[in-house]
Amino acid sequence: MSLTVLTSAYRLRSICRLQRIQSHMMSSQVEPGVLLEKVGSAGVITINRPKVLNALNLPMIRQIYPQLKKWENDNETAIVIIRGAGGKAFCAGGDIRGTCRKPYIALIEGITMGGGVGLSVHGRFRVATEKTLFAMPETAIGLFPDVGGGHFLPRLRGKLGLFLALTGFRLKGRDVQRAGVATHFVESKKIPELETALVDLKSPSAEDVSRVLDSYQSQSSLDSEKPFVLDKHMSDIDRLFSSSSVEGIVQNLKADGSEFANKQAETLSRMSPMSLKITYKQLKAGATLSLQDVLVMEYRLSQACMRGCDFYEGVRAVLVDKDQNPKWNPSTLEEVSEQAVEQCFSSLGDKDLTF
Repeated sequence: MSLTVLTSAYRLRSICRLQRIQSHMMSSQVEPGVLLEKVGSAGVITINRPKVLNALNLPMIRQIYPQLKKWENDNETAIVIIRGAGGKAFCAGGDIRGTCRKPYIALIEGITMGGGVGLSVHGRFRVATEKTLFAMPETAIGLFPDVGGGHFLPRLRGKLGLFLALTGFRLKGRDVQRAGVATHFVESKKIPELETALVDLKSPSAEDVSRVLDSYQSQSSLDSEKPFVLDKHMSDIDRLFSSSSVEGIVQNLKADGSEFANKQAETLSRMSPMSLKITYKQLKAGATLSLQDVLVMEYRLSQACMRGCDFYEGVRAVLVDKDQNPKWNPSTLEEVSEQAVEQCFSSLGDKDLTF
């Protein structure tokens, strides 16, 4: 059989398997929460719970992590692609912590929050589309931007990461890349073709993957003429969010008096005071820590939130009763003592997270 025929047959099999995954994604029948398949030399992870915005749960994490490690040690697996089913959300919640030494491409189409951020943002390649919606809304439910938020957020330009973490501001489409959360922007209609191009790569290096992604990004002109949504506010964000405390940030916003500053001050007034102070300290510390050390810190914070009351109250007000009227305790920034914040970061001894 000629090389051309062999190549064509290989490509056809790859396309057929991708189509089978896509048909799984559109099925209305009860499906497993995560699909793990080899497509050519690519390991493909599909988060498959579209009815609940592809939220992660523990059984899914227990499936994904060992498969990632298996592919990592498999010489016939060259790259890993992770995607969300249904087109509405990549992943809107949950958490997984791990690393992958092979080229890891996250196609973050749709809602990307919580666990969706953890599954994507620490990888080398993150591809946004016009349907991508990114946010770290945790301070609104008495939590903090976990899944390594303390590592990647302070590494965004200026005070942008702190602004996103404290306010939960939402980024959409091309702005997700402009902020530095995504590495590439590709129009949604080109994603199937991009997947096929990635799958067809033979023993690709990270540079090979980068060239393919760059090529598809160059073909995507949608919204390219629009400025970054926060472009005209970046100098204000850097100035107003440069303070040694959350109280100082609020004072800066109120003293500024502009429409933008007033809106951010009003937003912060609705957030959990304890969460705001924890988040501020988390990002300040995380700016100089490794990802592993940040995850150890964030595990300590998660346990502190479980011991407190704001997380339960935030979930009740925002997600359960949906009255959007949480009763925070303490109710003001001034009532949150420095000692209480410090205790949240204290070692858990032999219960600390280990790798």
